[in-house]
Amino acid sequence: MERQGHILVVDDDPGIRGLLGEYLERSGFRVSLATDGREMRCALEASRPDLVVLDVMLPGEDGLALCRDLRARSRLPVIMLTARGDELDRIIGLEMGADDYLAKPFNPRELLARINSVLRRARALPPEQGPAHRVRFAGWTLDLAARQLIAPDSLVVSLSGAEFRLLAVFVDRPNRVLDRNQLMDLTLGRESSPFDRSIDVQVSRLRARLRDEGREPRIIKTVRNEGYVLAAAVERLD
Repeated sequence: MERQGHILVVDDDPGIRGLLGEYLERSGFRVSLATDGREMRCALEASRPDLVVLDVMLPGEDGLALCRDLRARSRLPVIMLTARGDELDRIIGLEMGADDYLAKPFNPRELLARINSVLRRARALPPEQGPAHRVRFAGWTLDLAARQLIAPDSLVVSLSGAEFRLLAVFVDRPNRVLDRNQLMDLTLGRESSPFDRSIDVQVSRLRARLRDEGREPRIIKTVRNEGYVLAAAVERLD
């Protein structure tokens, strides 16, 4: 079977770890397994995976701290596994830069679908090196090739993978109201549930990156009962 990619599973539960390893291998992936942060780092040094499945509850350093550390050094896609669908875990996971999350207990087929969706989005992004494709809006510049956000004062602002995808969606559709379902579908490949506020969290974080916080944001505006809109003209530089 042709290999679809390399997945690193980090979970201290031997049953879940073994189950996921076998299931993903049968699905065509190469799989590495780790029980904690130390083993995760060893696996990352030995071979760069295409995606990390990372449990929140780990001995020693928890998954949230590991995700934050990983995101500071890499844009490697991360799917977090959270206990009992805890809303706080999901929100903090997204704030740490996770690309997606899944609550335990879960169906391995759903995890496989999430992995394939995140990998498709990651592979569709421009490479980190190569010809620049840049857009300018409200004094800011987004380099789509380098995945960098450049402030009006020329300071480079770091973006997580999820923040970059969300901003790329907005700049591709300026002055167009996008509801939560559209934003979830365009950035995560699925619709939101009635109580899912992950898009609101990402919009809030993106506003902070754009120095657009306050009671009346001027760049990414909230349209009551409809969604969000990038209220700025977008100039394509090259």
